[in-house]
Amino acid sequence: MDIQSISPDIIHKSAAGDIQAFAEIYKSASSFVYNVALRTARNREDAQEITQEVFLKVFKNLRDFRFKSSFKTWLYRITVNTALNALKKAAHERRRQFAYHENISAELPTQAEAIETSLDHSGQKEQVNKMLETLNPEYRTCIVLREMQGLRYDEIAQVLQININTVRSRLKRAREMLLKRGGYHEMQ
Repeated sequence: MDIQSISPDIIHKSAAGDIQAFAEIYKSASSFVYNVALRTARNREDAQEITQEVFLKVFKNLRDFRFKSSFKTWLYRITVNTALNALKKAAHERRRQFAYHENISAELPTQAEAIETSLDHSGQKEQVNKMLETLNPEYRTCIVLREMQGLRYDEIAQVLQININTVRSRLKRAREMLLKRGGYHEMQ
């Protein structure tokens, strides 16, 4: 099952409180949500937490879904916004901790985490991930949605709830930054 197989009938049943219907939505969409969250947050644990939070939001707000956009677009929007909010919250927490402790070593990953990450990724994928990490979250999210998830500009604008010209400008700037670092060709 995948996200495309979720019928309007299942969405309506779930919105009405049918737990089995919601379980179908979860089974069909959870890997999709996790992958978007992982590409945005760049961390498995954060992506798992974001995925859980997204499905709590979906469960609470599904009755407000009006089919004005596709369910996939609606779910993208919730996932990306939740991931960006988590990144902002984490960045704020890191700044707060740094201010209290004035110790930058607390901000660096441990050697074990670095080894685990390097074992999880190989070759080109690792290079792409490193390049993406150099971008700020807004640019990274646009690049991921366009180049890795295959969304059109108008879909990205809808998901992020920003103007399509903002999407164009963020993608242009992100591509320029990646080109300067020699990494944009790796993503195509």
